Amino acid sequence: MRSLLFVPGHDERKLVKGLSSGADALIVDLEDAVPETEKARARGITAAFVGAHQERLPLFVRVNALSTGLTLDDLAAVVGARPYGIMLPKCASVRDVDLLGAYLQALEVREGVPAGRTRILPISTETAASVLGSASYGEKPNERLCGLMWGGEDLAADIGATANRGPDGRYGAPYELARSLTLMGATAAQVPAVDAVFTNFRDTPGLMSEAEQALRDGFSAKAAIHPDQIGPINEAFTPTAEDIAWAGRVTEAFEANPTRGAIQLDGKMLDRPHLRSARRVLARASSARAN
Repeated sequence: MRSLLFVPGHDERKLVKGLSSGADALIVDLEDAVPETEKARARGITAAFVGAHQERLPLFVRVNALSTGLTLDDLAAVVGARPYGIMLPKCASVRDVDLLGAYLQALEVREGVPAGRTRILPISTETAASVLGSASYGEKPNERLCGLMWGGEDLAADIGATANRGPDGRYGAPYELARSLTLMGATAAQVPAVDAVFTNFRDTPGLMSEAEQALRDGFSAKAAIHPDQIGPINEAFTPTAEDIAWAGRVTEAFEANPTRGAIQLDGKMLDRPHLRSARRVLARASSARAN
């Protein structure tokens, strides 16, 4: 999975458009994109959409945060439609994942959904407290956890910042820290890390640069807020023919020398971390072909 597209849960036109965007997954949003007066209607639209299209591609539903008192209403409306997963905003730590998992377990039984089917994708950096809880995901993994995503917009509001990026477009130090801790927390929990949205959807070069940086740093995917962002993100996270050829040669060289910890290839000394990297490239290539 390379790209995840946010789509408002109350806008049927945008929901249908999202299906043809090329995104590897959709995040049907019941939180920030939906006005308070539209929440109830959005639940019905979302449930119908997920029920009709959940076989086409992975569909996540972003519910309202646990602190709002709306989460159970959201879950009760959509779990029976069998979404691929639930995105939990403002997730403070793995304890919130465990609580959401308990809600899902009860609702899966009520709706006849196979136990444990519904995955959880938290946004793990939207408050200062949640940033500090990043290590918890690796300390006590939850079997429903399918990734960690970070975001800097709500975090800026929580800490009282005037902006999360500087004049050069780069994230400030607090947000780079949140981004890095998400990557480390996801790695410790052995789940993919998802990079935050790039809010200026008209700046394609800026998006491409940020997506390429995310890949270099170890992220597995990037979220998007507009269909036009999906092509550049998919391109950035899809290995080139040269990448695939090199990864294949590395794996073949190690397979031919299974007892050796290091090998030489084209005048370079390679060890086991290079093999792990090569296998990840081949896995990304296989996933891209599947999508």
